[in-house]
Amino acid sequence: MADMMSRLPRARLVETRQRGWVDPYAGLAAFDFARRAPSPELAAYVDHFWVVTWTGLADPYEQRILSHPTVNMTIVEDFHRIAGVIDGGFSYTMRGTGRALGTRFRPGGFRTLLGGPVSELTGRFVEIGEMFPAAGPALVEGVLAEPGPDAAIALVEAFLLALGPAPDPLAEEAAALVGLAEHDVTVTRVDELAARAGRSVRSLQRLFRDYVGIGPKWVIRRFRLHEAAERVQQGLDFATLATLAAELGYTDQAHLTRDFTAAVGMPPAAYARLTTRV
Repeated sequence: MADMMSRLPRARLVETRQRGWVDPYAGLAAFDFARRAPSPELAAYVDHFWVVTWTGLADPYEQRILSHPTVNMTIVEDFHRIAGVIDGGFSYTMRGTGRALGTRFRPGGFRTLLGGPVSELTGRFVEIGEMFPAAGPALVEGVLAEPGPDAAIALVEAFLLALGPAPDPLAEEAAALVGLAEHDVTVTRVDELAARAGRSVRSLQRLFRDYVGIGPKWVIRRFRLHEAAERVQQGLDFATLATLAAELGYTDQAHLTRDFTAAVGMPPAAYARLTTRV
């Protein structure tokens, strides 16, 4: 196990502006998006902070997301909550003028703050003040009152550091294995990832449920869907869709199309028409 960990980079999730966004071009036209790296003290737990701002929207705009295997904490005027891994996707409708400040935790990074299996949060949204009644309400009030995003992020960092996160080798292992599942598209089955980890399949499943919040099969398949969506968005030749399906571990093109449609809300051909417009 130690040898496997030494060979893996300290991976962070692949982040482009578009990966995971449904209809990315419309999103970039509707709002501004910025990402901030965490301080060194929080880098083991937080992947990044993100800030979305929108100004004077004449019509409501709904941004849909194909979710990642991460825990997010979001503070916006409408809600202030912590989201576990969401099996499908989720959306937020922006109106008028506003700002959302989010904290994306590294896979496994929220385990030390939760004090229990991250699977307890899977598919759930929990108010920050409910999870952290002592300091959560003051954090929300401070972030919403702070006009500057950098100062607001500083409030979140101070809040998280005050919770006393502690290093956890299993969290690091979970993050590395999620990173491997994302970056190596040849990993398409749980037994392959377990072999790379030097664990049994059952041991890997327990690790993922405890630290990531969802099983390794879901994680692998979700990243392969992200890969498929990105390639379609970049102008995939549909004559090669069957080849892509085989590459990403699907039994055939129909299998990929079914999973893609269920997750994204439309088949690959419709998604190509949506995302290649200028």
